[in-house]
Amino acid sequence: MPAFLDSVTLAAAGGAGGMGALLIQLFPFLLIFVVFYFLLIRPQQQRVKKHREMVEALQRGDEVVTAGGLIGKVTRVADGELTVELAQGVRVKVVRQTISEVRARTAPSRSRRDEDDSEGSDEDQRS
Repeated sequence: MPAFLDSVTLAAAGGAGGMGALLIQLFPFLLIFVVFYFLLIRPQQQRVKKHREMVEALQRGDEVVTAGGLIGKVTRVADGELTVELAQGVRVKVVRQTISEVRARTAPSRSRRDEDDSEGSDEDQRS
């Protein structure tokens, strides 16, 4: 029996050192995960967010490039799809998410009242 107790006592004594060894063995894996997160995962999430914002901001008149490389002007905006005019009289429907780039944005149209107000302020500045 004493031999059995000796082996149990040695196992219990080695158990405390085993926890430290386990942490040392896991440290490289944790370090690799942190590096992957900051070098791969986080930048990809930022690109996806930026693309989502770009797609949500699309409006009529924007010149866009599709994922297939087609360049055209947005003529109609719906919930999940756009109508893009590739050439005069050639229109295609595309899914919003297939837009890869916006080449030229249209300026937000100003209302007639805003234009009248700005003309009045120019005359006031001249006097």
